[in-house]
Order: sequence, then structure tokens, then C-alpha cells
Amino acid sequence: MAVQEVADKLAKTLLYKGVVEKDLIVRALKIRNHEDPAKRRSLAQILVKDCEIDHDKIFVEVKNLYGFREITYNGEPLNGNRVQFIKKMFEIIPDALQKQLRENSILPFRYDENRPEKLIIIAADPTDRLGPFLARTLGVKRYEVCYMRKSALDNLFQQIFPQENEFLKELKNDEVEFEVGEIEDEASVDEEAIENEINKSMLTNLVEGMLVEAVRKGASDIHMVPIDSKNTEISMRVDGKLRRWGSQEGIRPEALAAVVKDRSKNVDRFEREMAQDGFIQRKIDGHMIRFRVSVIPIVAKQFQFKMESIVIRILDDRKVITDLDKLGFHGNAKKFFIKSIEKPQGMIIVTGPTGSGKSTTLIAALSYIINPEINVLTVEDPVEYIIKGARQLKISHKMTFELALRAILRHDPDVVMVGEIRDKETAEMGIKLANTGHLTFSTLHTNDAPSAVSRLFKMGVETFLIAYAINIIIAQRLIRRLCENCKEEIKDLDPAIPKALGFTDEEIASTTFYKAVGCNKCHGGYKGRAAIHEALYFTPDIRTLIFKSGSEIDEEKLKVQMEKEGMMTLRGAGCARIKEGVTSLEEIAHATTDD
Repeated sequence: MAVQEVADKLAKTLLYKGVVEKDLIVRALKIRNHEDPAKRRSLAQILVKDCEIDHDKIFVEVKNLYGFREITYNGEPLNGNRVQFIKKMFEIIPDALQKQLRENSILPFRYDENRPEKLIIIAADPTDRLGPFLARTLGVKRYEVCYMRKSALDNLFQQIFPQENEFLKELKNDEVEFEVGEIEDEASVDEEAIENEINKSMLTNLVEGMLVEAVRKGASDIHMVPIDSKNTEISMRVDGKLRRWGSQEGIRPEALAAVVKDRSKNVDRFEREMAQDGFIQRKIDGHMIRFRVSVIPIVAKQFQFKMESIVIRILDDRKVITDLDKLGFHGNAKKFFIKSIEKPQGMIIVTGPTGSGKSTTLIAALSYIINPEINVLTVEDPVEYIIKGARQLKISHKMTFELALRAILRHDPDVVMVGEIRDKETAEMGIKLANTGHLTFSTLHTNDAPSAVSRLFKMGVETFLIAYAINIIIAQRLIRRLCENCKEEIKDLDPAIPKALGFTDEEIASTTFYKAVGCNKCHGGYKGRAAIHEALYFTPDIRTLIFKSGSEIDEEKLKVQMEKEGMMTLRGAGCARIKEGVTSLEEIAHATTDD
């Protein structure tokens, strides 16, 4: 099959299956046609690299078109002999080629079970010329290049060749002894002493290594808390729980804080009496990661010290979900949500506590509706993730939240995202946008969907505006997933426990309940998180209930009507996760309140 013919067939396949839009295909083909014939990339490679299409979505179709065999990998630990085989293969490969194989996700995997002389090579792009070149380098006469999904292959590489944190390696080699002096004058801080301490220590490596480690561990936040004049505790939030990572003893907390501040934009190292916000940007393992830095002054045991607590939020674009199917809606929630965001106007509110994934849901919703025919504007403070196809306003002392919202009205918007409803003015502006022909997205901090209606009412928003401006309110939580490696079925379960969560006798009989155990691959029996959602879709009956509320919103009536119309509560969605074997009874009881 000719190269051009394959490109044409792949383009037709991707269009027919709706994997890629026509304008991106046209753009990719133009790029390809303008490349040097000797170095010309495939259409698939251009779509992934230049057009930012999901790698596996494209190469699954390439695999089917060429007829490559696919080898799956579920993340389980590899057999020790297999690991040694791959490592020995890599030992005879030149360093430059090893680097290319890692970058292109290609691996000599094993010899074929039926034909022992044939080497199986796995690749995220089975058409990559490095596959045959690898076979020739290893001196094998028979080989087969097979396809493996890139996410799985990257997991394999990490397992076989775990990346060393060079900063922490340097830190371990540091044998400098530290002496801590006392600061006696409350009004002054010995900046020269702090500078000397930074220079003679390995604090730079500690901070840089900490950032790298947090990204690799999948942490959402780093916490640095001074304990006393010469001790700082460092914790990382993994799967929603803070876990102690280490402590820096024998060093002034001010010195460690100064190193973080020096690496942060928009933060004054010498300011110690006011809250500050800044950011750090680093390329880690080939990906650009943003870190949001929050610094606040705190009181220490010794009042003469000016201590500061630092929290660093990790903003990793790879964790952003842009596919609605991956949000994990249950029951009718997805249908109601799509129906709401496909309307030309109205308000969509996502509610939940800090860290419950509200921004992720909004980004997925915007990604679903964004196209070149609409103008999407966002107002956030701060802007955490870049949303492709949206114009994102940056809040500053010259552009306040209120000024930004007013400016948006004059900027011909179709869709607006307001980062957070903070007060009556913000709420009314969002509702005004929704009532003047704009689709408006925002977030709110409440426990569930009906209480979001109460919050808006207590802010001073009229019931008729709430009833007829809002399309849907989504409440959500993030719950911990049970570790697939160690979770165990509960044999003698007391039926009263699931009944307290709302399970019926029939559901208890047909459900396999699991408990968290704990192993070396997880955190106390849990690994990763999943979302649960409660959708309050504004049907005519829901709107009427709100409109006729009078002086107080009856949340209970709203909840009853919501369930009557086929909408699931947070606890109901949590029970659905239990039925799937995703989480435990304890986790849902902890994450949701009684109905």
C-alpha cells in the first residue's frame, strides 16, 4: 500500500468515525505536503504532535489500517525475568538510541512463544522506523512490531527504568553540617545569615527535587509548614489525603521559604507579613508543569520568629479531562448535563468543596461545546489551565473580577465561564449574562445541588431569576478508588451498614462489597480517585417550586422532586460506585451526607 494511499485511507477513516474534524485533517495534510520528503512524517504523527489529538485515538486506527497486532498491558508488575530480559537488551543498545526509544515509546518486549527466534517489539507508533532499526541493531533476523497504547507503554518504561530524581540524589550526597542561630529581635530578620545558610546547604536541590517528586507521585499539593526555629515539615496531598513526605531539620524555615520564593514569579522574598500568591513553571519528564504558590504568615511557638506556611498546587495539564464520557456521570446525569450545555443560553453551576474537581467538569463541558463558530470567554482568578479555543481573562489589580465581567458583555460573547460566584454582584452579573442570550458556566461552594439554590437566594438573588436563568446545578465529590491489586470482598457483611447508605435488600443480595486492605502499590487500600455527581436539572416542576418558594427555599422539597424526576443524589451516585466495585462503603459514608 503506497504511503499517500495510506494517508488518504487514514484520513477517510478518521473522518468517517468522527475521531478528527475535517479542518484538522486538512491542516495536517498541508503540513505534511510542505515537509522535506526525506524527513516527512506520517499523517498520524502530525495529527498527534501538531494538532494535539490524543495519541491512542489516532494510532488505534493506524493499527487497524495496517493490520498491526495489539499487545495489551493492564499495569500489573512484570515478571522479574521479563524485566531482566528487557534490561539486558538495552545494555547492548547505544546510549543515543536508548534515548530515542524512550522518547518514541518503543521497547524490545520478548521472543515469540510459538517462534522463539522472532523478537516482539512493542511501539506506541508501530509505523515508526526506529522499530526495524532496533531489530537490526540487536542483530535479530526475525521480528514483529506490535502496537501498545502509549499510556500503557509509558507505564512499562517507568516500571522497568524508574526515573531517578537527580535533585534528591544530590541532596543525599550532601554531608554539610548546619548550625542554627537564634533570632532575638522581632523587628528584624538576619537576611545575611539566611543567605549564607542557603548558599552552604542543598536547599535548592530539596525544593527542585520536591517539585519533581510531587509530579511523579501524582500529588495535587505540597505543604511546607514550619514546626519550630529549625524544623520544617513537608507533606504531599495524594488522592485527597495529606501524607508526610519528609522534614528539613537543622535549617531555618525562613531559608527554605526564601528558596521557594526566589523560584516563584510575583512573590516578594523579603515580605513576611502578608499573604502572597505566585507561580512556578518547570519542564518535568518532558511536560511543562505549572505550580501555584500560596504563602501566608503564621504564628510560631516563639513569637520572635516570622514564620510562613507555603502550599504549592500542582497544575498538570495531563490530568485535565476533556472527554465528558470520562467524568463518570451515573443515571440520567450525563443526559441532563449535555442537554443543558447544548442550549444557546442559561446558566450551568458546578458546586462542591475545594478540590472536588469542579474546574475539571467545567473544562470538559467547554471542550464539548467549543468550536470556531462561537466566542468563548473565561474570567478566572487565577487562570489554572489553558483551555484550547477560549479567550481567558487574567485578573489583576487593574482588571478586577467585576470590571472583567462588565468588559465581557462588550466583547460579543457566546459562552462565558465565571470562575466562581463570590457575592451578590457576581451572581447577578452571571444571571444577567444567562438571561441575555449567553450560555454561562460558574462554580459555587455548597454541599449539594439544592443548597446551591438556597445560597443564591440568601445572597439576594430573586427566586424568579434563579428559577428561569439556570439550566442545571451539578454537585460533585471526588472519592478514593479501591486498589485493584489488594481490595478484598467482604464475606460477613452486616446488612445494616449498606442499608444505612440506602441499599435495598435486593441490591445488597446482588452486590459484591469490597474493603480496603493496603499493599505496596497503594495508599492504605486506595489508589486514584473517581467523581460522583448529583444533577439538579431545572425541569418545569423544579422551576415552579423555586419560583413559589416565598421567603425561604425548601431544599427537602427540591430533593424529593429531583428524585421523583429520575435525578440521582450524591449518595445515590456513591452507591452506584460501590456496586461497580470502585470504592468502599466507608468512603461513600465519609464523602456524602445523609439524605
